[in-house]
Amino acid sequence: MKRSGFDPEAASDIRVESWLIRWAPARARPYLKLARVDRPIGTWLLLLPGWWSIGLASSGRPDPSTVLLFAIGALAMRGAGCTINDLWDRDIDARVARTAKRPVASGEVSARNAFLFLAAQLLIGLAVLLQFNGFAIGIGAVSLALIAAYPLMKRFTHWPQAFLGLTFNWGALLGWAAVAGDLSGAAFWLYAGGIFWTLGYDTIYAHQDKDDDILVGVKSSAIRLGRATRPAIAAFYAAALIFLIIAGASAAAGWPYFLCLILSAPMLAWQVATLRIDDPDNCLERFKSNRDVGLLIAFGALLA
Repeated sequence: MKRSGFDPEAASDIRVESWLIRWAPARARPYLKLARVDRPIGTWLLLLPGWWSIGLASSGRPDPSTVLLFAIGALAMRGAGCTINDLWDRDIDARVARTAKRPVASGEVSARNAFLFLAAQLLIGLAVLLQFNGFAIGIGAVSLALIAAYPLMKRFTHWPQAFLGLTFNWGALLGWAAVAGDLSGAAFWLYAGGIFWTLGYDTIYAHQDKDDDILVGVKSSAIRLGRATRPAIAAFYAAALIFLIIAGASAAAGWPYFLCLILSAPMLAWQVATLRIDDPDNCLERFKSNRDVGLLIAFGALLA
């Protein structure tokens, strides 16, 4: 059942003042909201590990077309992942204040139309993937299983954030494969670093929903860690930086990459030091700041 004082308008994660939603044709608005096009933070967090990998695999001389293709692919596949998530979770979302107005949960988009929209986004992702070599195509195809399974993890484990890390950082493997046609140790170190980064930032994000999650019976690392969240996130971020340093050393990266990692450390430390896990706005601001962390690392990798 819904919480006392449930107010979908006030609590919703859909911001009606978004210029993209306001200016879009009325028939397109529900699908833009379904794909979270008006909230690009998820696209950035999906894209950036791929850019890290492209930069290191190309020794700082990336092909601009590959960089652009990854951006297009990230936009399509993030939208596809959100659509799958909302289809799986439509009954749960309808009972959670922050998600009750999502298009599928609210009935604004039917399940049938959501499936058709999903198919269109997957076709765009496939069109992007087919621009790469055969090995990269195979690596990319494997990620579909992770994308489909992720929304179910919160039903079975307190660590769906770790599974999101496996999913969202697949671009670290795909980017290397697209550039080099194989996978080296550096790609796997990047992947490991990205997983711990995601485990940190998505635990912060999950604290926004912990009360509703407990109410409807789903799990998260925020619930599991509770008051131990801050030291746990510090450990996750420290592990992420260590693995990213090893990745750079394995790839013989130049100094700009390591300098950007050093500069990202205080940004991550700020998140941990100022985090208030019972303040949703505080959590959201720190979660979103990871776009800048990832962009800084990408800048170093693309110059490496």
